This record gives sequence, structure tokens and C-alpha cells, in this order.
Amino acid sequence: MSSVKVTALGRRVSGPRTAGAPRTAFVLAGGAALGAMQAGMLQALYERGIVPDLLIGTSAGALNAAYVASRPQTAATARELAAVWCGLRRKDVFPLRPATLLSGLAGRRDHLVSNHGLRRIATRYLEIARLEEASIPLHLIACDLLSGQEARLSEGPVIEAVLAAAAIPGLLPPVRLGDQLLTDGGVANNTPISHAVQLGAERIYVLPTDNPGVRALPRPPRSAPDAAVHAVTQLFGARLRADLARYATAAEMIVLPAANPRQVPLTSFTHARELIAQALAAARATLAEHDTRPARARAS
Repeated sequence: MSSVKVTALGRRVSGPRTAGAPRTAFVLAGGAALGAMQAGMLQALYERGIVPDLLIGTSAGALNAAYVASRPQTAATARELAAVWCGLRRKDVFPLRPATLLSGLAGRRDHLVSNHGLRRIATRYLEIARLEEASIPLHLIACDLLSGQEARLSEGPVIEAVLAAAAIPGLLPPVRLGDQLLTDGGVANNTPISHAVQLGAERIYVLPTDNPGVRALPRPPRSAPDAAVHAVTQLFGARLRADLARYATAAEMIVLPAANPRQVPLTSFTHARELIAQALAAARATLAEHDTRPARARAS
């Protein structure tokens, strides 16, 4: 794993847990518009009474993690998050303004799109002002452009932390926090399982936006952006597969399926309802199967 610079690592405790229960983490991956499916996964988890002792997220997963960390850990909260996703459109998240776009293309800016849209969304829906105010310990993962290190944000202004963890390089502007210039954590670690292990998680529910075992495409990419997105997705999947193998003996891993049979691209915000419904059904089935497996098999 690349080195990690921890920014104000909190040592909060989420509250009393059942005696002997494993310390549980939810790890929410990045994935732009595909982050909608995590609302369905969260609903399935909360329906079964599974709540986290800590939340770790990056990129779209950082926004989702901050949303649920600022509210009760219930299925109702997950349904409210789903409603937010169903109301979003690309222009809300990535507002295209000719002046910003042309300035970026001409090399006068380091981004093509302002983060004002994402800031409005975070300001409207997050009910905490600082990370340490979260009801569940919340850790957002960004990447420091200057050092190349992962940065785990656990204290400080929640809006700035979300903007930093979701600042896709070249598209959105990086965020300066202290001596760090932060960008999307997916650059270094799109599914930050390693941070959950470092924070002492014994059971980790992984909420991906792409299934780690799926590598084939149903058809060739139609455009240069499609080809680039597919290449990046392959890199994310390779890192996730490696981390699942690396940390298999450090914690129990439950990977929820990223149900996306129609191959909805991560740039499309018009399929949220479909993605959420598919993810909810698939997560319910996976969790039911997990609960019926013998304890010895789960441990192995």
C-alpha cells in the first residue's frame, strides 16, 4: 500500500456494542454516478440491523458516508439518500461553464468544472459541520497531490473534506487543507479497505461500485472517454482484488455486489432509481446467504 498521511485521526467510539461483537466497518468506494447503488446497499444492511462502528469512504462514497454519518443509522436514512440520488442530474454535480472549461483546456486552470455544484449538494444535505460531529466515526480518504500519499481525513470541516475526497483530478479543483493539496482518494485507493483494517475493523462490509471479478466488456468502448473510463475501472478492480486477498486474514470481508447488468456508465446520473433497486435486491440476497452460511465457512 502507498504511504498514508493521517490528518487529525480521531479516536472516537461510536457507542456501546454487543459484547463480543466484531468491530464493524462500512467501506464505500468511489464511482461518480454509480455511487447511487450504495444507497440500496445501505438500506439492505440497515434492514438487517447491521450498523457500522466506523465509516470509510472516498469520492462518491465519501459523500454517501458523510450523509449517513450525519443521521440515524436506519433504513429510512438510506431511503432518504436514495431520494437525493434520484433527484440529481449531471449538471447539478458537474456544472459546465464555458469560461471555466475553456480556461482549463487552455492551461490557465487545473480543472474543467467548478466544484460549486458539489458544494451546494453537500451544504444542503449534510447535517454536521465537522467530521468529528458525526454520530459514527467518519473517515474520508483523499490523495495529496504534492506528496502522492493517501490522506485520511477524520477531523475538520466536513464540506471541505467531502470536496477534497471527491475532487476528480483535472475535472474538479483540488482542495487545500493546511499544507496538503488534496484530490479524489480514488487516485490512490478507490476502495479503502486498508484504512478500515488500520482502524481496527474486524468485519468489513465493502460497498463497491464495480464488481472486482468482472473484467470483460459486452462491447468495445465507443469513444475515447469510454476507453479511458474502462481503463481506470480496470485499475480500480485490480487494486480491490489485491486488497481483498491481502487483508483476507486480517478481517472478515463481505463484498456486496455492484449490480449493474446494463453497464450504466459512471457519468450517467439518469439511472439512479434503477441502480438503487438492483443494488438493494442483490445486497439483500447476498446478506441472506451470508447469514445462513456456517460460522466456520464465514471465517475461512
